[in-house]
Amino acid sequence: MIINHCLVCFSELMPQMGWTTLFSKEESHYMCTECYVKFEKIEGETCKSCDRPLAETEPQFKAGNRCLDCIRWEEDHEWAGTLERNHSLVHYNDFAKEVIARYKYRGDYLLSYLFVPLIKKKLQLLSFDAIVPIPLSEERLYERGFNQAEAIILAYGYQPNNLLTRIHSEKQSKKSRSERIHLSQVFQTKINIPNKKILLIDDIYTTGSTLRHAAKVLKEAGAQSITSLTIARG
Repeated sequence: MIINHCLVCFSELMPQMGWTTLFSKEESHYMCTECYVKFEKIEGETCKSCDRPLAETEPQFKAGNRCLDCIRWEEDHEWAGTLERNHSLVHYNDFAKEVIARYKYRGDYLLSYLFVPLIKKKLQLLSFDAIVPIPLSEERLYERGFNQAEAIILAYGYQPNNLLTRIHSEKQSKKSRSERIHLSQVFQTKINIPNKKILLIDDIYTTGSTLRHAAKVLKEAGAQSITSLTIARG
């Protein structure tokens, strides 16, 4: 797909502005340099389970190389080992919030291509047999027009494996942190996937509840391991 304007600010894309220093010449360009740098990449030491930046985490909320949230998940026998690792790409700053809100809630499908350069290097480092989008319920899919996680996979050029289905539930954005953590199971699968390495794709990692619920269903269906990749870490 050839795009000659920035998908965020709509300014004309100018090759001489330094794109070749950010991406290879073979890649398509979807945003201007000014917008690209507003994504704050997650760097430095992070929680080995969820990619939460530890330098920005208060001492009482971390222990060793893990954040307290992940320690609690792993100490719960029901959830221990369910999600092997989450990888996130950028901080959920004001810029990321606005871009993701446009993408999820205002039906801007083209923004799926915006995330391709962000995920490329990370995907090349991950080992998986199937790449699975976090599904929407039929009601939410009708409301939004498309599944944002599936669209990112397609924009990258991969074929999504729709192994999961989801029953309708209240929007996650309307739930408190405690309500998200104690979410009832909303996913199901009718497919056996023995010994497969699964990579889950979603837009934001907040409490990890959604991804762990999805991972639990896949584990019960025989998956060997489940990791996840999200655009932002909330």
